[in-house]
Amino acid sequence: MDPLSFLGDVHPGVVVLVLVAAFAAGWIDAVVGGGGLLQLPAVLLVPGITPVEALATNKTASIFGTTTSAVTWYRRVGPDLGTALPMAAVAFAGSYGGATLASLLPASVFKPVIVVALVVVAVVTVARPALGSVVALRHEDSRRHHAVAGLLGLAIGFYDGLIGPGTGTFLIMTLIAALGYDFLQASAKAKIVNVATNAGALLFFVPQGHVIWALGLAMGVANTAGGWLGSRTATARGNRFIRLAFLVVVAALIVKVGHDVVVENVVPLFST
Repeated sequence: MDPLSFLGDVHPGVVVLVLVAAFAAGWIDAVVGGGGLLQLPAVLLVPGITPVEALATNKTASIFGTTTSAVTWYRRVGPDLGTALPMAAVAFAGSYGGATLASLLPASVFKPVIVVALVVVAVVTVARPALGSVVALRHEDSRRHHAVAGLLGLAIGFYDGLIGPGTGTFLIMTLIAALGYDFLQASAKAKIVNVATNAGALLFFVPQGHVIWALGLAMGVANTAGGWLGSRTATARGNRFIRLAFLVVVAALIVKVGHDVVVENVVPLFST
């Protein structure tokens, strides 16, 4: 697919649909992460686009929105960069590694594991309503704290480069459950790390020529607008709102990824 002539070759209705999805995804990502749940499937609706091109173009759009969100969250919440920046650096490397594998292994290999992880996240969040309501930092030794943050960043960064949807959601949950931040602080740090994971994947995808630039940049503008609005909404409404939105997005992710698992692995068994 010719990246430069792309927009002229696609029906305007499809382009509008993708841009609306990018705006909504930017809002969702800014609040609790998981915007890729909406944005990546929308990109895949574009005729002729390959899965790798869709993933690369999705990352191009997302980095605009996540950067806008990260800046807004930092200005309004002031997260501790001593944890966020080292975690982001390791996540950058993990995302690059995941992106290199994205063209070799199908996402369907990992989706059953993702469904189980999301169900666990949902159950823990519902069963422990106080989780993420206040900051109660774990691992008082700073070296251990940063080591745990680094391992989490590496694993989730790898996932983001490989597949992507739900990365912000996983970041928030692990920052709360493993490190003891509340939803507000975890969300602010997650946005900074998410910028790095998008950048790490693009470091691989761009030289390979996988980005459809005309679409990616147009989506980037829409994603930025959604990210700006979402980050201001979330920081203004606080922990309770973010927790509720988090549960809604996790539930949607479970339904979407679970559906993919059934379609890709169960349905073929009955059609042979």
